[in-house]
Amino acid sequence: MADGDGPGVAAAAAASPQAPAAGPSPPPGWRERLRAGLVGTWASLWFVVGLGLLYALRVPLRLCENVAAVTVFLNSLTSKFYVALTGTCSLISGLIFIFEWWYFHKHGTSFIEQVSVNHLRPLMGGTERSMSEPASLSSSRESENSRQNVSECKVWRNPLNLFRGAEYRRLTWVTGKEPLTYYDMNLSAQDHQTFFTCDTDFLRPSDTVMQKAWRERNPLSRIKAAYQALELNNDCASAYILLAEEEATTIVDVEKLFKQALKAGETIYKRSQQCQHQSPQHEAQLRRDTNVLAYIKRRLAMCARKLGRIREAVKIMRDLMKEFPPLTMWNIHENLLESLLELQAYADVQAVLAKYDDISLPKSAAICYTAALLKTRTVSDKFSPETASRRGLSTAEINAVEAIHRAVEFNPHVPKYLLEMKSLILPPEHIQKRGDSEAVAYAFFHLQHWKRIEGALNLLQCTWEGTFRMIPYPLEKGHLFHPYPSCTETADKELLPTFHQVSVYPKKELPFFIYFTAGLCSSTAMIALLTHQFPEIMGVFAKAVNHIW
Repeated sequence: MADGDGPGVAAAAAASPQAPAAGPSPPPGWRERLRAGLVGTWASLWFVVGLGLLYALRVPLRLCENVAAVTVFLNSLTSKFYVALTGTCSLISGLIFIFEWWYFHKHGTSFIEQVSVNHLRPLMGGTERSMSEPASLSSSRESENSRQNVSECKVWRNPLNLFRGAEYRRLTWVTGKEPLTYYDMNLSAQDHQTFFTCDTDFLRPSDTVMQKAWRERNPLSRIKAAYQALELNNDCASAYILLAEEEATTIVDVEKLFKQALKAGETIYKRSQQCQHQSPQHEAQLRRDTNVLAYIKRRLAMCARKLGRIREAVKIMRDLMKEFPPLTMWNIHENLLESLLELQAYADVQAVLAKYDDISLPKSAAICYTAALLKTRTVSDKFSPETASRRGLSTAEINAVEAIHRAVEFNPHVPKYLLEMKSLILPPEHIQKRGDSEAVAYAFFHLQHWKRIEGALNLLQCTWEGTFRMIPYPLEKGHLFHPYPSCTETADKELLPTFHQVSVYPKKELPFFIYFTAGLCSSTAMIALLTHQFPEIMGVFAKAVNHIW
């Protein structure tokens, strides 16, 4: 996929960061055009001159006599000669194939192709393309690699996960397909037990019931337990959370239940604040009640976003980030980024990115691709691959392309969803960063923002494949980020439903000469075997071929 001839290859070559930024150049004069034409026809002229010399010197060189002598020599050869010839050819082509394969796995390119491009092409009148790396990319790569300490296979809670009853279950009703895997729901159950329970639950009977409810596998049993908790305590906030997540069938009903949960959660939170210093158990209870309250407010903001009250959603998110700054595990800033993009408040989006797109903080597809979208927005409406290849890239275009390359290297699966080369599904409740699950979750909510900006998807299509030409080979090495995790595919297969074809890390395609040498080795080995088994028939066949030629 990385080196394949897709629809945007020519544009990708023109729009890659390696292209020098140059202003409009004057049109070439007649001398330059003549020189270019002569360089292009140099090989053809040599070929014609060579044929003319052979024809003129055919008598002095006795070409006819020599051809006749060669024919007599070939007709006198025995089948043993052809066996030895084909065996030798098979051995040589096999050695070439083994060397090509080793060289490709070590350097990521074909040795024959490299020699032809770097040494033979200049002799034939071609020019070498400069593949120098921009200094900004080199310096940023070193700094990123030195500070990236993200755990490879850590699974993250999806900041934009949907509601089970109002959204996930609708897909099951309509199609009969289960959008969530057991592994994904089991991780959610563990999250609920971590955030919504504590060691002091035995002090409140309703919390004891809810502690058991979060461990139930059957949704009906969980809902039944939530109602039992409300019978014991009408202010049980976690019971309202469970009913809002799993029983409510519309976003309006979800919001009503979360508003009830908010009243109960605020009451319990204030009560816990007053007793937090009495004992370690009370401190644990305050942490639990803080998690409950923050979760309720975040989900209320998401309800407002889904119901079209986007400014209200933005206000709730901003207040939540100010009120509970330590709760970074919720990644509320990603919800805020998506809502601000819907408002087209690009200056506010840039302000959020300036705070969270820091080199010391873990990255995400939302951060990297939003940064690329903002830089693309300034040039995409006037970008043309043909114009870029003719005049070069401007500084703003180079910055946009570099941002796209950075985003694609972080998560290479996103472009296929944004360009609608692969169908979307409902995002899972958990994601693997840099994996297909994160790509699905990002594209599900952000595709509309890319479509809204004129030319943004066109620029992405023209440039995203160029990323894989920049990444060092083998693919385990990184360029701007730490090496791509090898366990991502396995985690995605557990997180995504079985009816979805999991995208894997784009692998570089084998060069043509790998296939060529493999075919040559196989064919010569087959001819050698046939010649050894049927020497008379192969001898007759070889003589017939000689007569034809």
